[in-house]
Amino acid sequence: MVLSIILMKYGLHRKIRIVTRLDKDTSGVVVVAKCDYIQDMLTMQMQNNTFKKEYIGILDEIVEPKSGTIDAPIARKDGSIIERCISENGQKSITHYKATVTKENMSILHFILETGRTHQIRVHSKYIGHPIVGDTLYGNPSSLISRQALHAYKINFIHPITKKKVEFIADLPKDMSALIEKQN
Repeated sequence: MVLSIILMKYGLHRKIRIVTRLDKDTSGVVVVAKCDYIQDMLTMQMQNNTFKKEYIGILDEIVEPKSGTIDAPIARKDGSIIERCISENGQKSITHYKATVTKENMSILHFILETGRTHQIRVHSKYIGHPIVGDTLYGNPSSLISRQALHAYKINFIHPITKKKVEFIADLPKDMSALIEKQN
């Protein structure tokens, strides 16, 4: 919606197609396509796992083990149109993680998604007992940050036209950087 408003402001009337999206209050890189063909090509890369999405999250307490894979199926929670949960009837969901920094009461994790389910990182973090700091849906509000401390920092894929690998990186936002600095 915001992108559509910006395009109209400059007199550009294009239909955009969302390729990736972010949960409300998650920062970072998103990808949009200007035509159906490109959207379809990028969607196919997601399906064959050549479209890579990487995130940085700040989790409550020290995560042990410091690296691993969470392979737990995710489904819509009964009675909710928003919340998800781990369920044997859910869709296959795989998240790889590695703690890059651990502090007294939190861990900064690097996440790589193998699948792309709604709220996947947030649900998997809760599942391992360490919700994302500030995540009010799957954890607790925080006085340290006004949103969940989750950032989509890197996306890479093969450009559908040039066939070259492209990579987009979004720097860590100020609120997450400040949270990490406060813990030093």
